[in-house]
Amino acid sequence: MPAEPLEALQQRLQHRFSDRRLIERAVTHRSFGAEHNERLEFLGDAVLELAISTLLFTHMQHVPEGELSRVRALLVRQDSLHRIALRLQLPEALRLGEGEARSGGRERPSILADAVEALIGAVFLDGGYDSARALVERLFEGVRLDAHLQEVAKDAKTALQEWLQGRRMQLPSYTVAHVGGQAHHQVFEVHCEVAELQLIEKGQGASRRAAEQVAAGAMLQRLKARP
Repeated sequence: MPAEPLEALQQRLQHRFSDRRLIERAVTHRSFGAEHNERLEFLGDAVLELAISTLLFTHMQHVPEGELSRVRALLVRQDSLHRIALRLQLPEALRLGEGEARSGGRERPSILADAVEALIGAVFLDGGYDSARALVERLFEGVRLDAHLQEVAKDAKTALQEWLQGRRMQLPSYTVAHVGGQAHHQVFEVHCEVAELQLIEKGQGASRRAAEQVAAGAMLQRLKARP
């Protein structure tokens, strides 16, 4: 690969590799050849989880473990890593097989997210954990952790599930009771049932998922109000 894309990528990463072969492998998709980035991705995924866990543990000291786990899951999911890849201008540095390149692999979120994890793994091998942790903190610099915490708080289905599990009760069931409206503007009505307590709550939304969240929120509120 020409030196320019990798040189520019190292500048954006703010890490200069002692072993250039590591960064070359990190940006190499399996469609390109045998020396691809999947093992580095495996390693980088673990390093990313640890670095993000440390970041959350340090900066969100009064948040319970369950919510920290869900915030971490939001931070390391594919779409978050895809946005980081685009910010790093990673598509121009990827090494893909001809078929994969022609089919749009250079813009495929899964490939780009995997490459971000592979780069973290490569930095870990090249410079150790401290270098990899510093890279992760740079990559997530400016990300509002409180915004992700608010997103977690909106997940009523998870909160209801945990409330029931904490009391050794069966999980709720969700049933689509009605779908109305026009094809381009449908309204879903979903019933959330806790069979053991013979309780049912309804929720409406523009999608089944949204309606389930509303129904779960109503059920959770009802359960918490019970003596």
